[in-house]
Amino acid sequence: MQQVTKGKKEQQNNVIPFIPEGDFYFTKGIEAFQKRKFDIAIKWMKKATEAKPEDPLYLCQMSVIYTEIGAFHAANQLLNKVLQSSDYVDCYYLLANNYAHLGLLHDAKKFALSYLEQEPEGDLSEEAKRLLELIDIDEDEEEDWDLEDEDELLIYQETVFYHMENMEWEKAIPLIEEMMTLFPEHKLTKHDYTQALFFSGDEEKAIQMEEDILDEEPTSLYSHVNLALFYFQQGKYTEYEVHIQALLNVYPIHEQQKLRIAVTLARTNRFEEAFQRFLLLSKGKLKGHPSYFRWYSIAAFHHGDKERAYKLWEEGTKKYPKLAKESVPWD
Repeated sequence: MQQVTKGKKEQQNNVIPFIPEGDFYFTKGIEAFQKRKFDIAIKWMKKATEAKPEDPLYLCQMSVIYTEIGAFHAANQLLNKVLQSSDYVDCYYLLANNYAHLGLLHDAKKFALSYLEQEPEGDLSEEAKRLLELIDIDEDEEEDWDLEDEDELLIYQETVFYHMENMEWEKAIPLIEEMMTLFPEHKLTKHDYTQALFFSGDEEKAIQMEEDILDEEPTSLYSHVNLALFYFQQGKYTEYEVHIQALLNVYPIHEQQKLRIAVTLARTNRFEEAFQRFLLLSKGKLKGHPSYFRWYSIAAFHHGDKERAYKLWEEGTKKYPKLAKESVPWD
């Protein structure tokens, strides 16, 4: 009996303990990140960076997770740490993206250009170019309007916005037509017009207008949003997929653009993706949007977060009488 016991002890003493290295932690972190389990991903990635504190890939991936949850300053701290000790070029794009989300467009443009100067054909070059286009659009819109036009434009925009949010298409259309005459350079007006046309019954004209705009501007976010919605409503799912796929990897700078994508995903039954997009929105900037409460609550319900869904719907009905007249949408 003693020999057996002794043999077992010798076996135990010969067992080599399994101590995971950085690559193991990193892989687990990536797996959690891909499943959108961000808290778990952060825990694994912290272990990875502790095992290999100077590995730029680990630190950059950690920054990407922080970006995904909206912790842009924490992400930037990691990226700047990488640049202090190495020339890991992807950092420039990641910094550009973060600064854009923070509204620091000058810094965003600087880092996006730095990335393209060093990696003109790099893996992130298309994303960097698209980001620069969005920044340029924002800068152009700020420069295009003088103060004399601004007040009148704002009055039109607020009135049209009210009718569009309340789905009062027939009231919106004549106002939008006036806007297109008075402010022909204001591009967003055309996209509101096509949406109002489509939902008031003039579907083919609306689609043709958006397709024409997209031919002139292949990266138009609003064209892809509207066409995805239009084709889904018509049951043309092949065409719908083309435009929804163009949106899935786009994370705009402005809350209004973020909301449009989130609402479009929800309205086309992509509730999980919609829910994740709504989580990234700043509620304080979107309290004037009934669509925020309507579609966020629907996305939350289908995601399985029923408590959040009912809370959002209740909050929306208290703020907007029109919502209060509607029945709970998932019933």
